[in-house]
Amino acid sequence: MLQMIMEGRSPLLTLAVNVASWFLLLALALSFYRLVRGPSLADRVVALDVLNILAVAYCALLAIASGRAIYLDAAIALALVAFLVTVAFARFVERSEAVSPPGADAGGHRGDR
Repeated sequence: MLQMIMEGRSPLLTLAVNVASWFLLLALALSFYRLVRGPSLADRVVALDVLNILAVAYCALLAIASGRAIYLDAAIALALVAFLVTVAFARFVERSEAVSPPGADAGGHRGDR
């Protein structure tokens, strides 16, 4: 898709956009792998946050490739929503730790079995 958008542009800019899109794709794959594999909830949350950041980066890359600023508006909106989700999840984790019994790990299980 980016190849069709970049027709008639500088060859260096076309190369940079293509290389950046491949690196973003690789980062998306690795982050999705971490999201699925875990092993802890914190790893999954960080992977989800990285996926949001990569989506914002891809919107910015589309704005550069197409020359349209509307993709930057979408990137800003996505970044704001991702920030709010991260803050809400942090508050959720903070409250769940306050409720868990003393000596329990993050899953609420006691270590002395």
